[in-house]
Amino acid sequence: MLWLRADEGLASAGRREAAALARRLGLADSRAADLALAVTEAAANLLRHADDGALALRIAAFGDQSAVELLALDSGPGIPDVGAVLRDGSSAAGTPGGGLGAIRRVADFFALHTLPGRGTCLYARFTAQPAGMAEPGSAAQLSGLTRPISGETQCGDTWAVREEPVAEGAAHLLVMMCDGLGHGPLAARAADEARTAFRTSRATEPAAILADIHAGLKGTRGAAVAVARVDPPARRVSLCGVGNIAAFVLGAQSRQALTSTPGIVGHNIGRPQTFSAALPPGDALVLHSDGLNSRWQPAQFPGLTGQTPAVIAAQLLWQAGTRRDDAGVVVVKAPR
Repeated sequence: MLWLRADEGLASAGRREAAALARRLGLADSRAADLALAVTEAAANLLRHADDGALALRIAAFGDQSAVELLALDSGPGIPDVGAVLRDGSSAAGTPGGGLGAIRRVADFFALHTLPGRGTCLYARFTAQPAGMAEPGSAAQLSGLTRPISGETQCGDTWAVREEPVAEGAAHLLVMMCDGLGHGPLAARAADEARTAFRTSRATEPAAILADIHAGLKGTRGAAVAVARVDPPARRVSLCGVGNIAAFVLGAQSRQALTSTPGIVGHNIGRPQTFSAALPPGDALVLHSDGLNSRWQPAQFPGLTGQTPAVIAAQLLWQAGTRRDDAGVVVVKAPR
């Protein structure tokens, strides 16, 4: 994930980085031009209207497709009339591209979530083979974001996911959130080792996977790690964690915590426990590091659970992030 803070060079820097990602993905020239237009419009809106903001760009996989994702996040003042700003050709920032409506028109998937007086998150996706705007409704959706502490280029927070096929029904999802101790290269090394151990583990239960990660982190500075197993047909989630990874089942008006036990993975994990909870249709499992303030509440984010996981993760990271440490969040949204 590449983060670009809002300043006068944001649009040009964003277009340059977007062009590099488009080349890596093999986007056609016309789609690369659409991506450049979206970056320009998003940057113009951040500079004109936001108190503080950033663009984020990355390549992500969606089933058998890959896409460039664009996120624009800001702090205040929010959008009072979303319908008006999404009309194609309406550009409050005065650009020739047509504003947010133009981004929605050229993107393969578009989402917008705004909090009056606090800020807005824009999300746009550009695939190599345009697939339309529909999100899959029958399977769990997921996304995650990480951001390094200011002044660092490497992040000690990471997340990973893998599917576990079952005899009948939808595959289970195994999800890991890791916070390498401290920040910088040594924390990033611990996070990389945790991700490798998670992906190569043959275990299928969170506690056993965590034990494999614990073994893989020997010789590193260690980490806080939580592993969750999402069972979509049963609408249940189980989690085993050690250290300060926060885990919640997030509903429109509710937040149920799943507890981690004290310790440092790679050094001393004691006897980790596994906790389970219901994951009702449309609710989301949220795992995040202590780079986010864990005191956030659903009432602070009206309408957020109705959004795609990338927007949920981005708004939580931006609005609840402390910005004094690496930050990471991963979201799994249950199918309706």
